[in-house]
Amino acid sequence: MTMYKYGLKVITGPSGVGKGTLVKKLLEEDKNIWLSISATTRSPREGEVDGNHYFFLKQKDFKNLIQEDGFLEWAEFAGNLYGTPRAEVQKQLSIGKKVLLEIELDGARQIRKTFKDAFQIFIAPPKL
Repeated sequence: MTMYKYGLKVITGPSGVGKGTLVKKLLEEDKNIWLSISATTRSPREGEVDGNHYFFLKQKDFKNLIQEDGFLEWAEFAGNLYGTPRAEVQKQLSIGKKVLLEIELDGARQIRKTFKDAFQIFIAPPKL
């Protein structure tokens, strides 16, 4: 067992299934959970703070991190790159924090390959 065994928890499911509501409740109940901050190449929107809402990176820097295996998962959306920085997740785990990722299905599939010790929770939509 590694020191990270199940320290990384991934909540995934289709858009609109309630992942955000569940994450909000978990963060309210356990102050030792760190919600992962994604990196992106898009420009900050009004009020967004680097290192708080996202890590805002230049396209070149993001691509360099991809080449260096610096992301647990990453994707391109609407011409911008988004990803979960490996080093920041490992830093939080190494100081004893529980790390939580709220991501879409493709990202969760990548994490199964890049971080095998992650515990993944799939939130399914209700059956009609």
